[in-house]
Amino acid sequence: MSILFNAEQTGARDKKISPLRRFVYFWINNARQIITSLGEIWRTPIASVMTILVMGLSLTLPATLHIIVKNVQSINVQWESASEISLFLNDGLTEQQISSAIRRISAYDEVEELRYISKTDALEEFKKLSGFGNAMDYLSENPLPASLIVTPQPEYRQAQAAKNLLYKLQKEREVDFGKLDIDWLARLNAIVSMLEESVITVAILLLVSVVLIIGNTIRLSIISRREEIEVMKLVGATEAFIQRPFVYTGIWYGLMGGFIAFVVLAFVVWWMQSALVDISGLYMADFEIEGLNFSEFITLMLVASGLGFSGAFWSVHRHIKEIEPSLD
Repeated sequence: MSILFNAEQTGARDKKISPLRRFVYFWINNARQIITSLGEIWRTPIASVMTILVMGLSLTLPATLHIIVKNVQSINVQWESASEISLFLNDGLTEQQISSAIRRISAYDEVEELRYISKTDALEEFKKLSGFGNAMDYLSENPLPASLIVTPQPEYRQAQAAKNLLYKLQKEREVDFGKLDIDWLARLNAIVSMLEESVITVAILLLVSVVLIIGNTIRLSIISRREEIEVMKLVGATEAFIQRPFVYTGIWYGLMGGFIAFVVLAFVVWWMQSALVDISGLYMADFEIEGLNFSEFITLMLVASGLGFSGAFWSVHRHIKEIEPSLD
């Protein structure tokens, strides 16, 4: 340490600064350095804007994949909640036999709801949906069987659990056969799982690249201020005092990059929603893409600032220690 810094420390000890005042001075000094670090970004606008844009676009890709996975999972849950098992009953059953089957199947722990469709109701529904209403009037008898529509409990709506329930219900003596179109749901779950793994992989790669980008930017800033750092060390400034503005600069980069990612992501969600209007019309459904909620936005900003901090801390911890003032 220099004589100047030692004298300053001795004077501080003689004055016996109270812990409360020292705590206040610490945060005032930090606030000053936070503002100074923001001004440092302003002094190099082109390089700073390029760094912020690169960081923001790097964060946009994993955030977009997260939005896609979240919305696919939401659709998947909606479809699963509407999943039903159709049980077609044998012909010639009496009303008493049908009522007995309904009571037994309704008592299953796996069954949440059961709906009975008689032969007459099935024929009327077929006339409405098929467009062959007049042709059906020429039939001598109703060819459609009575059926039971079983809605499983939520924990039994996954592919394998629903299949097991179907096999169990088909063993009832009144049931001719059952139907559960579950293969497409299994494929959808496999796609969702693959997307989740892709999000994790892409996110790790891009987040590492963001840390390296911030670290390299801070390294260039340290090199450009090498003489200033040497002077600060000569007058006795501590390593923490010198490093702090650079670390705050990295955090600023992270926050600004995270906000850019949020803006770009909002535009992507708006564009995708407008592109889905035609598809919604074809399927007679109202698909609405869900963007980032408030907690996810806060998470994005915390992750972005954390990456900025990590890149800056790694860079200053490595490079500032290498700078030592020359006494020649």
